[in-house]
Amino acid sequence: MAGRAESVIPAEADIDRAPGLLDGAMSLDLTPQRCNLEYWLGTVAQGTLRGLVRGGHRAEAATPAWMREPGPLRQALIEEFAFRSIAEEKATRALSYLVELGVAQDELHATIERVAGEDREKILVPLENFGLPLGRDAGDFIGGVCVLTVLVEGVLAPAAELSELKWRLLDPAAAEIERAAGIDEIRHLTVGSAVIKQYLQANPGELPRLKDLIERGRAMWGSLPVLDMILRRERLFQEGMQQLRHVVGDYELVPGKRLIDSTPEERLMMAATWSMELQDSRLAFMGLA
Repeated sequence: MAGRAESVIPAEADIDRAPGLLDGAMSLDLTPQRCNLEYWLGTVAQGTLRGLVRGGHRAEAATPAWMREPGPLRQALIEEFAFRSIAEEKATRALSYLVELGVAQDELHATIERVAGEDREKILVPLENFGLPLGRDAGDFIGGVCVLTVLVEGVLAPAAELSELKWRLLDPAAAEIERAAGIDEIRHLTVGSAVIKQYLQANPGELPRLKDLIERGRAMWGSLPVLDMILRRERLFQEGMQQLRHVVGDYELVPGKRLIDSTPEERLMMAATWSMELQDSRLAFMGLA
């Protein structure tokens, strides 16, 4: 039964066979016609999520004891997942993992507010104020898809890719949660891009309006302290990683670059570069380059 079930799960939805977030988002062509409710039930509920426990990882990917000890490494991960729980509005995945990090159940919401509330106000609220009126007030579904596909997930997804890579040895459970989330993001990015592409093919006169929307949105993102937030986390990660050099060893963050040799600034630039590459790729695919 297991072999038969696995054989019908497409590679992009399989937790072991799916490409990395960036590769998948830039190379796969998934359309809303294919990724419908039946697809989600069959490939996600019975594929990607199959066998995952608690916070969204396999049982054998345990949280190491050092991740439950107070310190910069634990704080870095708590900040990442607290912000994600707000940004993605999928709080159950992140909340249950914070429990595994030793955050008491009755302190979850207070912890999220304490570590991510300020970032929410500085980053997510301005974004919401920019994008929400498109759908709520103007009924502009396509404009809303543009904002989500290019500005929100196109910016935040590369940070998730970096997170998966850097936590693989230090916290396998966290890395697996990011892996599953990344597979989900591939669908969001590719299907959203397909929606825009099909819309522009049917309505070429809308091209100038959507280009203007993207330009205004990118300018707004440039004014938000996203990089400051990521750099703060990376500095916490750096301090904690140095205390566990024996765990990290010669593990390479990317080919030719050991994680232990990387700096917060280098990892920040890596995420920023991936973000621009991903956005440019999706914009070219949609015809909005």
